[in-house]
Amino acid sequence: MSAAWPPEEASHPGAQQGGACASDTRTVETIARLVPAGARVLDLGCGDGSLLAYLQSHRGCSGYGIEIDDANVLACVRKGVNVIQLNLDEGLATFDDASFDVVLQIDTLQHLRNAETMLRETARVGRIGIVAFPNFGHWPNRLSVLAGRMPVTRRLPYQWYDTPNIRVGTYADFAVLAERNGLNVQDSFGLQEGRTVRWMPNLLASTAVFRFAR
Repeated sequence: MSAAWPPEEASHPGAQQGGACASDTRTVETIARLVPAGARVLDLGCGDGSLLAYLQSHRGCSGYGIEIDDANVLACVRKGVNVIQLNLDEGLATFDDASFDVVLQIDTLQHLRNAETMLRETARVGRIGIVAFPNFGHWPNRLSVLAGRMPVTRRLPYQWYDTPNIRVGTYADFAVLAERNGLNVQDSFGLQEGRTVRWMPNLLASTAVFRFAR
């Protein structure tokens, strides 16, 4: 369900829209370091399976991807990634509590109609949840809005009328949402062109990243 995972950083075609697989080495490694070696992983909106394939080959992980797009499902199979074809808007009721070590939502949250419910489901199904999404608080976006226009950037490459994003949010917005849902944020930072941003990430990073647990 993703628009491209930071086009300046990679391309993970997303869940319902086509997935998020990072191709930029620094971005992939940054996300992968948040996942414990050998973890059982569920990747929501896994796209063509590239991120999960990387975790399998470099971190010794196992697990499944969830994807709705036919072409991406086929790409996952060709990469040797276990994939379940499922519409995430239907929820994760088929999965038991804590049935995975890690649940990933990489460039998926902004495409979900039931984003808050799916966030709670991520925390229920996984012992750890990792979410990454475009940070609308990034300074170029603020300048565009100040000028009276919706932003079109490398991270948000669509016009307002053809974007696959249902909503936009900021790093600070997600922190409030996590607190509201009783989630324990274990780590959070921004990403900008593959670099980790920990100082003023809401302003200086195009991507927000959060690792959390219940």
